[in-house]
Amino acid sequence: MTKVQTYCLIVYNLIDNKSADQEEKMSDIKADVILDTKGLSCPMPVLKTKKAIDGLQSGQVLEVIATDPGSKSDIPALLRRLGHELVQTKENGDVIEFYIKKA
Repeated sequence: MTKVQTYCLIVYNLIDNKSADQEEKMSDIKADVILDTKGLSCPMPVLKTKKAIDGLQSGQVLEVIATDPGSKSDIPALLRRLGHELVQTKENGDVIEFYIKKA
């Protein structure tokens, strides 16, 4: 094996391990508050998310469960505007879960 091949293998393993660690951490997210907006249409998921975030303390995590397809773009846009962190998004069928960390 050449030095270049060895280097590439080491880098690949480092990247692969980092991804596995990140995946493991992401699945360990625990929400402080859960907001269920299933069945609600725009703008209600966004309005309820904003209100729930307002009630959190800095560093707390809100889980928002939604079925409105518009939420996929609306909630991240809201978070960018407000300066909060979208930690993770999960999709399972029609259900979208957002994990939001208050700044």
